[in-house]
Amino acid sequence: MAARGRLRIYLGAAPGVGKTYAMLEEGRRLRAQGTDVVIGFVEPHGRRPTAAMAEGIETVPRRTVAHRGAVFTEMDLDAVLARGPQVALVDELAHTNVPGSRNAKRWQDVEELLDAGIDVVTTLNVQHLESLNDVVAQITGVRQRERLPDEVARRADQIELVDLPPEAVRRRMIHGDIYPPDRIEAALTHYFRVGNLTALRELALLWLADRVEEGLQRYRTEHGIAAPWETRERILVGLTGGREGETLIRRAARITARTPGSELLALHVTPGDALTGADPAVLAEQRALVESLGGSYHQTAADDVVRGLLDFARAENVTQIVLGASRRGLLGTLLRGDVGRRTIHRSGPVDVHVVTHEEAAASVSLALPRPGRGMGRKRFWSAMAGAAVLLPALTASLTALRDRLDFSGDLVLYLLVVVVVALVGGLGPALLTAVAAGLLANYYFTAPVHTFDVERGNDILALAVFAAVALLVGTAAGAAGRRTYQAARATAEAQALVRMATAMMHGHDLPALVEQLRENFGLGAVSLLERTGPAARPRWFVVASAGERPPERPYDADLESPIDEHLTLAARGRGLSAEDQDIFAACATQLGIAYAHGRITLQAAETGTREAAEHARATVMALAVRDLRAALAAAGAALTRLAEPAESRPPGERARLLAETQDSVGRAEQLAGDLDALGRLHAGALELHLRPVDVGEVLTTVLDDLGPGGGTISVSLPEELPDVVADAAVLVRALTAVVADALRRRDSGGSPALTARVADDRLIMRMGGAGGETDTAAAPGGGATGERAENLSLRLARDLVEAMGGTLEGTGQVVTLALPVVARHPEHGGRSPGDDGSG
Repeated sequence: MAARGRLRIYLGAAPGVGKTYAMLEEGRRLRAQGTDVVIGFVEPHGRRPTAAMAEGIETVPRRTVAHRGAVFTEMDLDAVLARGPQVALVDELAHTNVPGSRNAKRWQDVEELLDAGIDVVTTLNVQHLESLNDVVAQITGVRQRERLPDEVARRADQIELVDLPPEAVRRRMIHGDIYPPDRIEAALTHYFRVGNLTALRELALLWLADRVEEGLQRYRTEHGIAAPWETRERILVGLTGGREGETLIRRAARITARTPGSELLALHVTPGDALTGADPAVLAEQRALVESLGGSYHQTAADDVVRGLLDFARAENVTQIVLGASRRGLLGTLLRGDVGRRTIHRSGPVDVHVVTHEEAAASVSLALPRPGRGMGRKRFWSAMAGAAVLLPALTASLTALRDRLDFSGDLVLYLLVVVVVALVGGLGPALLTAVAAGLLANYYFTAPVHTFDVERGNDILALAVFAAVALLVGTAAGAAGRRTYQAARATAEAQALVRMATAMMHGHDLPALVEQLRENFGLGAVSLLERTGPAARPRWFVVASAGERPPERPYDADLESPIDEHLTLAARGRGLSAEDQDIFAACATQLGIAYAHGRITLQAAETGTREAAEHARATVMALAVRDLRAALAAAGAALTRLAEPAESRPPGERARLLAETQDSVGRAEQLAGDLDALGRLHAGALELHLRPVDVGEVLTTVLDDLGPGGGTISVSLPEELPDVVADAAVLVRALTAVVADALRRRDSGGSPALTARVADDRLIMRMGGAGGETDTAAAPGGGATGERAENLSLRLARDLVEAMGGTLEGTGQVVTLALPVVARHPEHGGRSPGDDGSG
């Protein structure tokens, strides 16, 4: 099997920056080196330099595809595969193929070429990236229909930015190097404004910078480089789940703000069993604060908090860490350590800031450490270390105070040490400490001293009682520790499930839920996989994933939790305990429920869309049937009257009946044309060429189309009437329908009035009664004051106007039409004249 081909993308911020030219230039360079290069698909868009650059490179002929009566050309994927070149040049990676093609998207064609071992050089505009679609729409006012999943671009082996300053792009536009002359003015005043181009350029640079950062991280991982490279300041704030977290976040945010280009990260390390015991509500508030300050929140699990913190810092190339001062007292610090001090000692080149806060321990505290969640190995050795320190220290102190304390007082103090050790380590360390304390008391404080003999019976009794009390205390402490662990464990499990359920209730999408699951269990990557095909030869698809290199098949994972016969949750990372695996399985079940609910919601939405389309289609057909029936009925009545003997008709009636018949048949023919136009419009087969249009010329054409017998209208227009962004022929058709409808329903002796005004960068045209003063417009689709409902021509006019970015309201005596005007200066707002940014 051939090795997978390599993908190279030329990324641009806008059309016309030279992506296709750069791609062809690279093709010519490779061809000069002896590489077998062919052009799979190149679209020069009429640009002569681009077409000239393609000359001399072998071009695989395109295939033709017929769709809805039109013929289109697409890349012939089978022909390129059969040709089998070393490198294929394929333009416009985000392109949508004509329906009927083997793949819906061109990037899917490119994937097949790569799988066949063919290297591909392609082009892409940043506005076509799925993750940036909403941002681009907000900047430019144009929502891109052709979108590319970011993951496809991320998988590219090389991404090269083709960059031009906004002023250079606009100069190329003015010189006719991007669009034909009839589109230049509208493009410069809308999509290609300096502000738009600057914002798109910044988006491209930032997106590419993130990809470069991902490549750097992969390089450091592959080469085992643990030390951070300070290519960018990254400030990490460690959160414990305590109330001091807000102070630390704001402090870290101020450090970030003073360092241009820096990045803020927040991390909560879950100790021990990978299920946090911190208050989830507090963590949720701190997460929201971090994100509101422009940072990112992360969560991981580690047996050692300091190790987990530093491992994350090295993996993310962190340069500074912000921690809070310890909340523990002196004894707690001695027994359990100081996270800040340990982090400083082990951080290496990473700077550590320790920030004071209101929750920090202000004075020495002798409070005993509370029992932990378990009596594992770490707590056992902590207790033994404490006993090894406390028993000799206490013995030395009691020896110095031998004359002031009696033997019973000595045993009480030894018992206190046993209690402390029991609370920390449980039964085992308590018994060992009790035995050691008894031997020390016997050796140093019972007569004869410095021997293990006991002369007095009271001392024997005291030692026996001491041993019994130590045994009871150790047993009770061990049982309490186990119950505390079980309770904390149950609470943590419930919190994990509640967090997952809460996220589902709040409508979080599957990737967010999977990411939360990954963070809760401290895993490297998690994938929700769906199986298709028979069980013997399954095909797995990634429904949602989180983390680096998520598993794409169950047998690629370290941990798998089947949900049903088609779904499974696969994870890669550290192993989980049996208890954690049970919670992992429960969360997997919740993810399965969320996925099923999402599919049901999607199916319901699709059903609703189909129902709306069917309803619209039924409405159009009802309008067509009604209007056609009326026109044919009028023609039939006139023909019936004409069939009667001539002597029974008044003089001149024959000519009138013939005119009525001709008018009715013409009306029926017009309705059939309107119905055909509506069908093509709704099917997307009606092409619109939006450009600046002179409204005065359009109105002149409309009046000419109505003819001398159409009637009289009163026109009142501003002296400075701006051009509108529209398709001239389509606007003529829409206005003709509006004016003709107004003439048909005018009052006897009156004439409808057409007025126009400019408001909010839109031209508002109103067709109403005499003088335009009647304001009895009905809502769209209804009649006005009970006159009559919307007809087919008005329905076509409304849909045509909306397709051009305007609005048409009212179907009664007053109809209002609004269209965007062409801005005269680049700083003015407006919609782009149909430019989707392709090319």
